[in-house]
Amino acid sequence: MIKITAKSIVKPGAREEFIATARELVEKSRAEAGNISYHLYEDMDDPDILTFIEEWKDQAAVDIHADSEHFQRIIPLLSDLTEEAIEISLYREVL
Repeated sequence: MIKITAKSIVKPGAREEFIATARELVEKSRAEAGNISYHLYEDMDDPDILTFIEEWKDQAAVDIHADSEHFQRIIPLLSDLTEEAIEISLYREVL
């Protein structure tokens, strides 16, 4: 299993638009083969820090997701609403 975090610092005043735009990404990603979970979380100390936390069956599922129409279309829209590049980290369980 692969876990992914994708952390965004949203521009002032863009939080609601970011969440509205992310809704389609979350819904369509959850429907993909190989997806285990896909959620958007807000930082408890700063609601303008929003992080996707995803779980995928394997690297092949991650690759298919990254090539999907909805991912290719929505990620640039979300990036336009952030202060800096989205910080993406991939994790593999060790224990």
